[in-house]
Formats: sequence, C-alpha cells, structure tokens
Amino acid sequence: MSAIVTHPAGERNKAPILALLRQRLRAGDRVLEIASGPGQHVEALAAALPETRFQPSEPDARMRASIAARAQARQLANVAAPLAIAAQDDWPKETFDAVVVINLVHIVSQAVTERLLESAAGALLPGGLLYLYGPYRVDGRHLSAGNVEFDRVLRERDPESGIRDVEWLIERAADAGFAAPERVAMPANNLSLLFPRAER
Repeated sequence: MSAIVTHPAGERNKAPILALLRQRLRAGDRVLEIASGPGQHVEALAAALPETRFQPSEPDARMRASIAARAQARQLANVAAPLAIAAQDDWPKETFDAVVVINLVHIVSQAVTERLLESAAGALLPGGLLYLYGPYRVDGRHLSAGNVEFDRVLRERDPESGIRDVEWLIERAADAGFAAPERVAMPANNLSLLFPRAER
C-alpha cells in the first residue's frame, strides 16, 4: 500500500463532493476525471456508485500509481487505468456523460482553463455535465479572507494562476458550448459549478 498518497484537502472535501455528485451521476454513466491527483475523489465516487464507470487521468506518475493502488485495494472494477494526460493535452477520442475537475482552475493559467472548457465540451455527450469545484470570486470579491491570502500565494508562485471570477468562467464556458451552471455553495468557502453541455 506504500504507493497510496493522501492529500489533506482531498480528505476534507471528498464527502461533500460525493454527496452532491451521487445525486447527479447515473448508473451506466461514463465519467472522465481530469487532474485526479492521488485518486481520493475517484475512489470515493467509484465505491459509492459501482454502476458508474470512471476514467481518471493525471500527468504525474507517482499520483497515477496512487490511483491504481487505491482502485486495487478497494477492488474497484469500475475504475479504468489512469491516463497520463493534463488539462491542456489532447484528451481521449471518446465521449463521456460527465467530466469532473476538482481544485484545478485556480492553479493553472486562463489559457489552460479555456482549453479545458473546450476539451470538455468536445468530450461530453449532448446534455452531459461538466463539474468544476474549487475557490472562486463572485462579483469580483473573494468569499473569505482565507481565499484572499490563498490567491496572493498562488499568484506569487505563478502569476498566471489565481482564483478566477465565476462570471469570467461562465462567459468562457458559454463560448465553449455550455449552458449557465448550477451553483452550489460548499464547505470552506468553495463552490461547485455544474455546467450542462448545450445540445449540439
């Protein structure tokens, strides 16, 4: 089990994310997760939704090993081997019912976010779901003092990263072919954004 990696943030938010997504994902759905990290979310989702099929992805080899180890330890037959791709890469030439992206948009550039939205639109079936979770600004304002500091640290590390405005993200998603999202407030001043893929 030494390959298994655990991130504290994933442990904190996997339960509320699961509670929300288990109401939106259906038996038989095919779900692509981008930036799966060590696999905490795909493990929780797959264990709770055994008739839903999950395709994790992660560019980091150590994290992919963790995903595989988690799936093996829990005997999760509905989790495919993780793909070695990043958000900005070419995605698999397959279609999915849902694309799940957790805690990524604020650590990548606007250009990568736009590519993510375009790729998700291309990968989703009509009416499919794009799920984005993380910290966001609303009407140009951070949702907490902690998010202000987090945003400062992110931008010091990489000036192209940072907490995004929800309004900007909705506009870019509309350009890519998504309808207006459902917004769900989450613990620790985060938001879930559930974008339906517009009918082609």
